Amino acid sequence: MQQLLAPIYDFLSCETPQAWIDMALKNQDIMLIDHCNCEKKAANTAISLIFKYSQRQDLLMKMSKLAREELRHFEQVLQIMKARNIDYTDLSASRYASKLFKHCRKDEPYALVDRLIVGAFIEARSCERFAKIAPLLDNDLHKFYLSLLKSESRHFSDYLKLAADYSDEPIDERVRLFAELEASLITSKDTEFRFHSGIPAN
Repeated sequence: MQQLLAPIYDFLSCETPQAWIDMALKNQDIMLIDHCNCEKKAANTAISLIFKYSQRQDLLMKMSKLAREELRHFEQVLQIMKARNIDYTDLSASRYASKLFKHCRKDEPYALVDRLIVGAFIEARSCERFAKIAPLLDNDLHKFYLSLLKSESRHFSDYLKLAADYSDEPIDERVRLFAELEASLITSKDTEFRFHSGIPAN
């Protein structure tokens, strides 16, 4: 597992704070509901890229596979919630993704490159949090979250490779920019607990 996670930790500028882990353990119902939302949104993001960039064959193949995997994860979380009598209720979205996407450039191909970089950060953070919290959960959730690590780490690398392939310049500077933004969201106070939220304000 450490070999799998090494590129994730190299990519992210910070680790999940202990305060988030503590809050997650106290609010596992909300964590699962929002995790379910995240899987659905990840599938939707992949599908939207397929429609918007239909001329890019590599992207079509990778996003098609990613969307199927994310929807399968969505179904798996729903099954876990059903077994635990947790209703799939509406939750407001966290600030995390919207704040990152806000800094994406508008002109192509830079808009695509930035969206792919943001996708890489979202997948990397998900993977890092699965690894952080899995050992602290009950046996079923522990196994499930560990089972997600392989696919989520591949999604991260797929997004990052596509960003590099479609950029006409090195992406290092953009990655550094989004790394700083992402770390600030993870380490600053957040008013609502969500799967990608920052440090609990209360």
